[in-house]
Amino acid sequence: MKKSRLLLLLAFAATALHAQTSTDRARWAAEAKAATITRDDWGIAHVHGHTDADAVFGMIYAQCEDDFNRVETNYLVSLGRLAESEGESKIWQDLRQRLFIDPEDLKKDYAQSPPWLQKLMDAWADGINFYLAQHPDVHPHVLTHWEPWMALSFTEGSIGGDIERVNLKQLQEFYDKPYVGIVATGSAPSSLKPSDAHSNPPANLTMAEMETPARAEQLQSTDGEQGGSNGIAISPSNTVNHHALLLINPHTSFYFRSELQMSSDEGLNAYGAVTWGQIFVYQGFNDRAGWMHTSSNVDAIDEFVDTLLPPVKGGGPQLRYAYQYETPHQQDTSRGFAGNGKLFAQKEIALHYKTAEGTKDRTFTAYFDHRGPIIRSENDKWVSIELMNTPIPALEQSYLRTKARNYAEYTKTMELFGNSSNNTIFADADGDIAYWHGNFIPRRDTKFDYTKPVDGSDPATDWKGLLKLSEVPQLHNPASGFLFNVNNAPWWGSGESSLKKSDFPVYVEQGGESSRGIHAIRLLNGRKDFTPDSLLASAFDSYLPWFARTIPALLKAYDALPADSPDRSMLKPQIAVLRAWDFRWGYDSIATSLAVYWGEIAGNPFSGPARRDHALWEDYVVEHATPAQLLLALTAATAKLDADFGTWQTKWGDINRFQRINDDITPHFDDAAPSIPVPFTSSAWGSLASFAARAYSNTKKRYGSSGNSFVAVVEFGDRVRARAITAGGESGNTASKHFDDEAQRYATGNFREVYFYPDQLKSHTERSYHPGN
Repeated sequence: MKKSRLLLLLAFAATALHAQTSTDRARWAAEAKAATITRDDWGIAHVHGHTDADAVFGMIYAQCEDDFNRVETNYLVSLGRLAESEGESKIWQDLRQRLFIDPEDLKKDYAQSPPWLQKLMDAWADGINFYLAQHPDVHPHVLTHWEPWMALSFTEGSIGGDIERVNLKQLQEFYDKPYVGIVATGSAPSSLKPSDAHSNPPANLTMAEMETPARAEQLQSTDGEQGGSNGIAISPSNTVNHHALLLINPHTSFYFRSELQMSSDEGLNAYGAVTWGQIFVYQGFNDRAGWMHTSSNVDAIDEFVDTLLPPVKGGGPQLRYAYQYETPHQQDTSRGFAGNGKLFAQKEIALHYKTAEGTKDRTFTAYFDHRGPIIRSENDKWVSIELMNTPIPALEQSYLRTKARNYAEYTKTMELFGNSSNNTIFADADGDIAYWHGNFIPRRDTKFDYTKPVDGSDPATDWKGLLKLSEVPQLHNPASGFLFNVNNAPWWGSGESSLKKSDFPVYVEQGGESSRGIHAIRLLNGRKDFTPDSLLASAFDSYLPWFARTIPALLKAYDALPADSPDRSMLKPQIAVLRAWDFRWGYDSIATSLAVYWGEIAGNPFSGPARRDHALWEDYVVEHATPAQLLLALTAATAKLDADFGTWQTKWGDINRFQRINDDITPHFDDAAPSIPVPFTSSAWGSLASFAARAYSNTKKRYGSSGNSFVAVVEFGDRVRARAITAGGESGNTASKHFDDEAQRYATGNFREVYFYPDQLKSHTERSYHPGN
């Protein structure tokens, strides 16, 4: 029966595809003629269209040429259809997504979108479908036909969206069994217990759990940009040329975004990083203004604990479940249950997943209170989550900001409140620099602690709308002449002009200071001679504040050892290297190797507690680690380096490597294959340039998979000038010269010129063509 159904579905799909190609090819051909893709000598696409929609058609076509697999995978994730490609193990990830993303709702949203946005979404779908029609050798995993409404499923370009805050293990524990076991008292089944993985990270990890700088980076930050992103804006008053400067330095998984330019005769002209498959430049600039996003610690997501009431019968044999809500005088027994409460909404969610025997189905009954979906149980109660889920304004804001050419126009886009997870650093050719700490910030009663799940039965815990834009923490042209954010709290982000914590509700910031924040203020404060080159040099400054704080404690512990201690003689050479170290990374630095291995072991037990207490991790180590722990960690680091490389006296560049040998989304690394050294470290240690690397089960060397990805330094004058780099190269095709042609420049910080204007591009054009040509 299943096989017959599958054959019918395949036959229908083939018929639909044939009908589509016969009716749509003429429209696609016209759109293709209206868009021109010019590839520069780095393979970067510069797309121009008569209209914005033509530019969108061309830019998504170019993205598909570069890496269709990543385009499709992003939408399999965002549409909750990953299990159709990767199997049953992804079904819980799909269910999590579908609790928030309903295709039927998105179709209605598309129909209600402004006509200009509909045109962009239409062109987007046409561009992908045209690409597939022109490339029959490309075989999508699942999405053989794309529809315009799908663009509304992925409206924000960050890595790791708000939805990913929902714990998959707990979600599975809740939804893996039918709820027929709920008894009349309202108690949940005893098998449904909260997961130990919830809330803050564990205070004490094993060495295996703390094997990488990337893990340390993860524990130090809640941001979705994988441990850090850096945004810096410099006012004309602090620059040699009296032009505003902007550093765009996201830290993401490598190859997470495409670098391109999109322009039109309707005023669009944006350059920068485009998350694969989206219709807008996420972090970048136009000819007059630039924007950088850092992931925020604003509390824009809350959990509510619902007390269950006795279930009642629905329209048939199925029970309906209710939760306590409302004050006593609002009691309404006509609903069919005693007490004050509301019925949970229910929705059937059908998911498909791939197996060796073909596609199989599984249907879940999902539950929702008036705030959002139920995501787990906790001590016989249910927990719901509320977060931003406004696809239309989110996509509008993401696109419209790329056309904002000054501070006033950019501010106008912020009034859409479609940005829930990011801070914004801004600079423009008028000399304005600005910072917004978040955008979508729910208004709350501050007597409740929203860092923990709050009582869902009390209406006072409900959100009270959003903070007005004027209430959002922000800076405009601070007197200090600079501002920055490195995913830390904003209270140190502009020197003497910094925002003040006491001026805002506690929920606008859930984090604290960081090693990178200390590093940034050291580089920026009081300096008036910035140029694009010196700002770039600052972004690659090699100082590591974490070790400048902690190594003295290690030296003190060593110096206190008795003269006849075996540790004194055994560790003497290592201590001599660290005592002479200037706390700067480098290719040839043995001290960097020793310090990183020591820091991982010594710092591991204190990373979780420091994060929970919003304290500096390095301070926690100094204040809580015993001398014996610090010395034992150095002994263990020595042994690890000796075992892996034959000697602890191994240069950092021989350990820390960049390698790109395939285009798998989950990369493969091999010590026997070519790789190049990278001098900078994980941002966990306070390095602004980030390279989160680790050893794998088959390697001794460490290979980076996230950190600096697309990075740019931009100067806004009469003409915009920019230099940039993208990790590895622009193409995902291993046979292309642009697969890894930027790798050496990436490792050395040798940025290339951005060809923004036609006269710059003219002498650097590799080819120019219409999509499909």
